[in-house]
Amino acid sequence: MINNFAHRLADIEPFRVVEVLTRAKQLAAEGRDIVHMEAGEPDFRTAEPIIRAATASLARGETYYTPAAGIPELREAISKYYRSDYGLDISPQRIMITPGASGALLILAGLLVNPGEGMLMTDPGYPCNRHFLSLVGGEGQLVPVGPEDRFQLSAEKAEQHWQANTRGIMVASPANPSGEILTAPELRGLYDLCAQKQGYLVVDEIYHGLNYGVDAPSILSITDKAFVINSFSKYFGMTGWRLGWLVAPEEAVPHLEKLAQNFFISMSTMGQYAALAAFEPETRVELNRRRDEFAARRDYLLPALRELGFDIPHCPAGALYLYAGIERFKTNSQNFCLDLLENHGIAITPGEDFGRYKADQHVRFAYTTGMARLEEAVTRLRRLYG
Repeated sequence: MINNFAHRLADIEPFRVVEVLTRAKQLAAEGRDIVHMEAGEPDFRTAEPIIRAATASLARGETYYTPAAGIPELREAISKYYRSDYGLDISPQRIMITPGASGALLILAGLLVNPGEGMLMTDPGYPCNRHFLSLVGGEGQLVPVGPEDRFQLSAEKAEQHWQANTRGIMVASPANPSGEILTAPELRGLYDLCAQKQGYLVVDEIYHGLNYGVDAPSILSITDKAFVINSFSKYFGMTGWRLGWLVAPEEAVPHLEKLAQNFFISMSTMGQYAALAAFEPETRVELNRRRDEFAARRDYLLPALRELGFDIPHCPAGALYLYAGIERFKTNSQNFCLDLLENHGIAITPGEDFGRYKADQHVRFAYTTGMARLEEAVTRLRRLYG
């Protein structure tokens, strides 16, 4: 067979956390005891009211295509969620249901970026962002950020890195891998810069709801001209259902819907009807209980890792991760993670998954497993480095 695949493949790197997860599962299948701290997937199963709603949907025969923008009931439910939790009046017509946040990223790349153009984004940051841009001939314009920046992009730094072919800015709050949150003034500054440059602002808010004692403001409280990505995967605990949403300026929705019609046709019908139950009071009580447990895990793991010599300058205010410097251990990130997995049964993610800036000096711990397993991981680490 002739291997003459598209040139764009050279610009799209593997998603290393998936490779780590695959290898970790192989070792577990061989009988090894693996502590999983690699994937950003909450370990709790989907809440029972959501599962019951899915079962009822199937019993009613709701197995057909839906509108490409999603069922009206779910778009309305998300609108009510913004009203109850944020005090915002977001029209359901501005809300599109997508196949995970990934689906939203894909159609946004198709909407906003021409071949040869790019979007500013943090380095480190979620790796797939730049790869979606590569798919449409664009580029992720990586801006190095470190602890002194709280691993976030400021308006000042964004302006310094703005290029002639820059179309806008993509940020996440809370962020992956750092867990850092952008304040309302910081979001305002980024939006004002985009408005001044006639560019677009995209804010990934998929870890909203998983913020711990600190508010995570939405860019939608500042402007109705930004694009917001969210998901049912993290706070709502529906990773395998592959369901997300996108809030867009009203004038962009018909174009996004056209892209969705061609790329997806529609989302999982059963998943959409199940997601209606995600907003019920019974479900929210359970989801908030789980959020509190994530906070307790963070509060255990953070000081334990610091004590062992991992460099974590700030206590992350959200998400599910600790992004840790490993300079003390005199090795690079890939070798460090490989040794921990193969020889000590601890699966974590190398910093190279999230960009280039000092990536080989960092790793990401996901506190997405139970406290007993976190304690076991710390015990193993103490035998090595204590």
